[in-house]
Amino acid sequence: VQLQAFGGGLVQAGGSLRLSCAASGRTFSSYVMGWFRQVPGKEREFVAAISRSGGTTMYADSVKGRFTISRDNAENTVYLQMNSLKREDTAVYYCAADSGLRVRAGDYSYWGQGTLVTVSS
Repeated sequence: VQLQAFGGGLVQAGGSLRLSCAASGRTFSSYVMGWFRQVPGKEREFVAAISRSGGTTMYADSVKGRFTISRDNAENTVYLQMNSLKREDTAVYYCAADSGLRVRAGDYSYWGQGTLVTVSS
């Protein structure tokens, strides 16, 4: 599966942004989807993941209550709605796909190219 993330940009602290990740192929619904983020000099960090059907979601503690992951299997797209953004949310955000609901970046087989989110004060 090929992934393409988009929707990043510059937003003020407290604002909202929605990221999208479009997947190619006809097997999107067979993949667990995840969002990760990375800042220079740090490891890629788990943000959220969603099961194949969308019925189960997982979040990092740092974004719980502020971010929402969802998916539309008919549109082959996964979303990350980010509300109440903080400066520390600034990062390149990546979408990823794999067979299991996991939080380690190394467990995901397929990755999008990343989209930059910058939160200003």
